[in-house]
Amino acid sequence: MTTPQEELLPTTRRALLHRIAVAQVEGRAPSLVAAVVRGGGAVWTGARTCVEGHAPNEETQYRIGSITKTFTAVLVLRLRDEGVLDLGDPLEKHLPGTRAGECTIAELLSHTGGLAAESPAPWWERTPGSLRPELADVLGEQPHRHPVGRRFHYSNPGYTLLGALVEELRGAPWEDVLRREVLEPLGLHRTSVDPRAPHAGGWAVHPWADVMLPEPTEHLGRMAPAGQLWSTTGDLARFAVFLTNGDDRVLSAESVREMRAPAAPSEPADVAAGAAYGLGMQLQQRHGRFLVGHSGSVPGFLANLTISVEDDVAVIVLANCTSGLVVTTVAADLVRIVAEAEPRIPEPWRPLPEVDRSVLELAGPWYWGTYAFALRLVAGGGVSLDPLSGNGRGSRFRANGDGTWTGLDGYYAGEPLRAVRRPDGSVDHLDLGSFVFTRQPYDERASVPGGVDPEGWRGIS
Repeated sequence: MTTPQEELLPTTRRALLHRIAVAQVEGRAPSLVAAVVRGGGAVWTGARTCVEGHAPNEETQYRIGSITKTFTAVLVLRLRDEGVLDLGDPLEKHLPGTRAGECTIAELLSHTGGLAAESPAPWWERTPGSLRPELADVLGEQPHRHPVGRRFHYSNPGYTLLGALVEELRGAPWEDVLRREVLEPLGLHRTSVDPRAPHAGGWAVHPWADVMLPEPTEHLGRMAPAGQLWSTTGDLARFAVFLTNGDDRVLSAESVREMRAPAAPSEPADVAAGAAYGLGMQLQQRHGRFLVGHSGSVPGFLANLTISVEDDVAVIVLANCTSGLVVTTVAADLVRIVAEAEPRIPEPWRPLPEVDRSVLELAGPWYWGTYAFALRLVAGGGVSLDPLSGNGRGSRFRANGDGTWTGLDGYYAGEPLRAVRRPDGSVDHLDLGSFVFTRQPYDERASVPGGVDPEGWRGIS
């Protein structure tokens, strides 16, 4: 259910304000603005600034840096959903001649293409994009730093290639496609490639003195799909709702769920930190919660969008300083404050609107050898199969419309599930990717591979 902003508990609102106030002071940020999203909309906004009478609000633009990558990933997933490309396609198939053509589109999305983290000198974030007019200028003489597909290595040029891919397949500039296919349908009217008033100015704060220096604001040119955008907490709140629920005008719920799933191998340090990467989204474990989203950093600005889907809490934190503020930590703390102070109230239980009796008879206990599982019916004709104890292999399954199901997650993701029936129509067993599940452990009445000893179960005398 949607909780209006004024219905957040006063203690929760004060805890949120306290956290961003501490962050602004300790991070020495000229200004900081944050928002909390729940139930499909913003339920709290707060701001702190060193300038009296000029506090930013939900309509004030900040540069959001690499959160731009998530927008670019959405455009690529749209092309996939339309059948224009496959994520397993090599880039060369659609965008030839880049010297990185052996990378698949999925590898570019998940930063596993082995490409360099940055473009060749000069420092691309502080120089005009006109210095890098061609993809060759972005990739340099040696585009790769690692073998393709072997490890996660964050790459800004990789997302430049994805932006160029969008332009090639749409026949229009990246920013025009973004506006037409994402920004306008989602109502993100304050998100743009160039700043629009009111907007914050970017500042560098001296590391050893309380003085500031304005940072240059450059158009990144070819690098724009990796970090160009400006946005607001209001627009990013709407974007967070989309990344949680999907929107069929842009991407389905299933496709945004795919973006939120781990897609890149993690380095040992990342595993220790609970961090991973999906398709255009950063993933992390914080405070016992699975968080998804993206951070952003360009000279003069820091940004973060963090979502806990399970808690129905999303947070946006924007600041106009080059360093000093760990926005990822601040956002995770804001999520924790709301989730712990005001736990999500579940929707009321409701019976299924209809049930297929041939599926209903499958509900209940099943055994894979001696492992006990329970099959349950879920909405939309799907089922779940979960261990009754321990940490066994459980999955949800999507109905295929022909009496079979396909695994959605866990060990059985993508695997087929079907009920094998006897000539009289009764169920003999479940076949799950060739594994046989029976109504009793090694049911002698079922077709168990290898057979069942005719003497049956026995003790030791």
